[in-house]
Amino acid sequence: MLTQEDLKQLAQKGISEQQIETQLGQFKTGFPFLKLEAAAAIGRGIVVPNATEGRKYVEAWQRYKAAGRRVVKFVPASGAASRMFKDMFAFVDADYDKPTTDFEKKYFGNIQHFAFYKELDAACQKNNGKGIKELLAEGNYKAVAANMLKADGLNYGQLPKGLLLFHNYADSPRTPMEEHLVEGAMYAASNGQAHVHFTVSHEHMELFKQKVAQRADVYAKQFGIRYDISFSEQKPSTDTVAANPDGTPFRNSDGSLLFRPGGHGALIENLNEIEADVIFVKNIDNVVPDRLKGDTVLWKQIIAGVLVTLQQKAFGYLQLLDTGKYTHDQIEEIIRFVQQDLCCRKADIKELEDADLVIYLRQKLNRPMRVCGVVKNVGEPGGGPFLTYNQDGTVSLQILESSQIDKSNKEYMDMFTKGTHFNPVDLVCAVKDYQGNAFDLPKYVDPTTGFISQKSKNGKELQALELPGLWNGAMSNWNTVFVEVPLSTFNPVKTVNDLLRDQHQ
Repeated sequence: MLTQEDLKQLAQKGISEQQIETQLGQFKTGFPFLKLEAAAAIGRGIVVPNATEGRKYVEAWQRYKAAGRRVVKFVPASGAASRMFKDMFAFVDADYDKPTTDFEKKYFGNIQHFAFYKELDAACQKNNGKGIKELLAEGNYKAVAANMLKADGLNYGQLPKGLLLFHNYADSPRTPMEEHLVEGAMYAASNGQAHVHFTVSHEHMELFKQKVAQRADVYAKQFGIRYDISFSEQKPSTDTVAANPDGTPFRNSDGSLLFRPGGHGALIENLNEIEADVIFVKNIDNVVPDRLKGDTVLWKQIIAGVLVTLQQKAFGYLQLLDTGKYTHDQIEEIIRFVQQDLCCRKADIKELEDADLVIYLRQKLNRPMRVCGVVKNVGEPGGGPFLTYNQDGTVSLQILESSQIDKSNKEYMDMFTKGTHFNPVDLVCAVKDYQGNAFDLPKYVDPTTGFISQKSKNGKELQALELPGLWNGAMSNWNTVFVEVPLSTFNPVKTVNDLLRDQHQ
């Protein structure tokens, strides 16, 4: 099936024949839906620290950082912002000239409130010889929208979200990338240094580096720290082959195989290369101006404190198991910790022989750990927190997307639609073992949790394969704990008009 040219193409990408065979097999067999026990809820997998506990966790985090640990803030930032402007692209191409939909009316009625207003006005002056006010006064709305979207204007239709102007400040407006640098200084800096890592697309790498060169020193001076800012791209070896509807490889017009990015699950490889004890993971568009950062900073420290507190306990138990000198009561205590604190349960645990029980406990304790902030469900898109059956028959906490759930199973769909919380990609991860060695993160991926979607290219239908999502199946075999965080910490920007919400003004 594979030609000599195909093999050359694979070698260039760093993809093995075995990987392609596996992927083509997955198109034929599909992926199994996950078996669910219940949606996580308060008292059933979701912890809500009170004020006293919150203070204790913040102190635990401060002590951890003071011990000279390396902390990194990891921000997936490669997505283009084109979806943010879907409605405005539609307006530019529409057969009418004046704002007609509610979205268009809101955009033009509040245009002066966008942080990019001054830059957009300058682009209009340059390209049309008139500013925004003049163009709107004469009814030339489309020129204004085109100047925002097109390459000879601000080019916002093609830029990544991380480089758009989101928030106004007295000195100059800020991009989300800058807001993440500020956040990094406020809760992730240790040893006087803030390590921030962005995953970006190849075509935008230089733009990100230029912006960092312009602005990082400003924030370093403001917070009295040094920045270590690094970038990576999604690896070509994580691309997945596309298939025809019959499962055979989809080929381009020149006969070459068509590969597509494997989705955010590919970033487990990038995460695996980060040298750190603890890594914060947060989406690029979930940022607020400084006046609203208080809750974000507080709760980031709380969930990090929960993480290092649990990790310390797990490490202590692993060291105890290493000695071989433990009592029956101590083993019972470890079982309670695994089942109650880490929410990992095994139905037949009492039937295990002592030696097998210790092997099981060691395996569950000695693996990467993450604490995930979850917010109350308000109908926004996001992964749901669930108690899910794993490949080994245990039940543990997972973040699931709707694609992983059997929609024909009414009980499961009720769990998903009536779930009280969802995860807005608010994670803090411990990625070293109790002996200080980095975990090999790809070993903890559940490969059965990818999914297949239907796409097209040049009018021809194709099937696309997405790898297990970064915070879904790619972290399936981690220890996972959910903590309820306030809705004020979740302020995503999915459309340009979201920037008009009070949280972004």
